[in-house]
Amino acid sequence: MKIKAALLKLVTLVLLFAGFTATAQRKPAKFNHMAIYVVDLEKATVFYRDILQIDTIPEPFHDGRHTWFRLGETGQFHVISGIKEAVAHEKNAHLCFSVASMDDMITRLKKYNIDFENLKGENKMQTTRVDGIKQIYLKDPDGYWVEINNDYR
Repeated sequence: MKIKAALLKLVTLVLLFAGFTATAQRKPAKFNHMAIYVVDLEKATVFYRDILQIDTIPEPFHDGRHTWFRLGETGQFHVISGIKEAVAHEKNAHLCFSVASMDDMITRLKKYNIDFENLKGENKMQTTRVDGIKQIYLKDPDGYWVEINNDYR
């Protein structure tokens, strides 16, 4: 009987410790989604879905003003129509997507006549970072800067 009680106490302590450890390892916040406001939802959707090839996901509103995309395993990207006119954005405030093949992406951009540049602003050029990652920058239909790199892991 004493062994059962001691074993029960030990199991209880182990379970409590495991619960505290799991709680202690949980981060206070994790990325959920980001949203951009656009003039023409169809143009923005075509750009992100067809040119950048980001998968769409169902959106709950069904009001014709939203397109949702999957970013990674749990993240989302929401494109919402309603802004009256596009505004200028700084290149340093950009979205970034990684691709398996920079050559394939550049071929697709050229096919759709989409300009791209390197970090310095040189047209049709790439930047190679000090860590060997190649990157280009382009604008979406609303002037939001998008970086494309080959840091695809």
